[in-house]
Amino acid sequence: MILQKMQLKTINFRYITSTAAFCCMFFFGFVHSQEIIPDEETPKIKAKDSIVNQTRIKADGVAAVVGDYIVLESDLDREIAQLEAQGADLSGITRCELFGSLLEKKLYAHQAVQDSVIVNELYIQSLVEQQIQGIMAQTNGDMQGMLEFYKKDSEEALREEMYEINKNNYLAQEMQTKVIKDVEITPEEVRTFFNDIPEDERPTFGTELKVAQIVVIPEVTEEAKQEVIERLKGYKKDVEENGASFTTKALFYSEDTGSKNNGGLLPTMNRKQPRMVKEFRDVAFNMQEGEISEPFETDFGYHIIYLEKIRGQEYDVRHILLRPKLTAEAIQKAKDEIDMVREKIVDGSISFAEAAREFSDEKETKYEGGQLTNPTTQDFNFELTKMDTEMYTQIQDLKDGEVSPVIQDEDRINRIKFKIMTVTDRINDHKADYSRDYLKIKELALQDKQIKAIEKWQKETIAETYIKINGEYRDCDYQSNWLKTQ
Repeated sequence: MILQKMQLKTINFRYITSTAAFCCMFFFGFVHSQEIIPDEETPKIKAKDSIVNQTRIKADGVAAVVGDYIVLESDLDREIAQLEAQGADLSGITRCELFGSLLEKKLYAHQAVQDSVIVNELYIQSLVEQQIQGIMAQTNGDMQGMLEFYKKDSEEALREEMYEINKNNYLAQEMQTKVIKDVEITPEEVRTFFNDIPEDERPTFGTELKVAQIVVIPEVTEEAKQEVIERLKGYKKDVEENGASFTTKALFYSEDTGSKNNGGLLPTMNRKQPRMVKEFRDVAFNMQEGEISEPFETDFGYHIIYLEKIRGQEYDVRHILLRPKLTAEAIQKAKDEIDMVREKIVDGSISFAEAAREFSDEKETKYEGGQLTNPTTQDFNFELTKMDTEMYTQIQDLKDGEVSPVIQDEDRINRIKFKIMTVTDRINDHKADYSRDYLKIKELALQDKQIKAIEKWQKETIAETYIKINGEYRDCDYQSNWLKTQ
């Protein structure tokens, strides 16, 4: 969720973790809607107590009501069990803090319903399926063990509860997005934000590197392309003429690992919110319900689409993806080319940047002399401590200006590619500098402004929403006015 990504609020650059940040630590939590029952007498907890070594004896009852939503005693215990099962360090985190995060989630979900936020049913179902498959993979397919862990009598009961959880999380995420979508930051606000930080409290940014690469991708032969086109045409014909199942064919033959287990079903496509690549959208949005497309090409390979349902602007589609096979000759040719390029750079015949512009097959970097862009900051600097693990492994031993050995790699589009890398610049640890680190400072200033907008929204919404906190949780010291004492 967007809120979960920005819970480190900057106050003189001391970071304080909001309770909602804990939500992103677990796979999914559990929420129930049950009849409200009275509280039972229990020993009270202290707001500053740690979670560790606490014994819960209280019977399951209603801990809180937030609008139309109920938080049960068991909800908090399940979240703690889930976190511990995933190895999360809960030392220093109180039950009150986790309980506060549950209240926040319910507030967002409740307001989303009030604002008529539409739930994407198929998307929620696909999330549940992915989660089930993920848990099954971790438990070696032990469904019974999974049911025992989550204290469910049947797979159906587990799926129903997971659906409700994902739906509520979806509503909360949509509501958070709505709250901050119009928040923008001006250069003057960024400057003010930075100048308001006392100089001795300005952060130190870690060592940063600029990294460039040259990529050579083996070429696919026309024969290989035609082979997958004919296979896809065969699947289309078998479904249309013989009544075969498109879903089954996707399950058996599609090379899209993200959708094949769902019979090729993709998240619902919306004309107003484009997700898929343009070539895919152009085909899907020009089809009739029940139609199967002709094979077409994207960067990912060749597809056929089955348009299952149209609901206004929303399209439910399944697809089958096939990738043309690479020949041994094409792979060797690419390897020989990257070897040649590396030799030319090392012997000084050509600079790395010039070689990238002339030989690299990576469109995103070749015209920048191979320079990689940091997707987080949108500049060329990569902070060493936050660098992607794979990239760090590939460049960690390089001296400035040194060219790496040839690396065989892969990505979502290319099964095999060859690349060489170099470090073009190194900036050592330094105190935040406005001109040099403007983009990082701007991002922090924007997050700070977004959090203030969320705090304002939350304060106003709490005041307007029916909220009741029961029993021991009335003794918690909340950051927000859940008890409505202010």
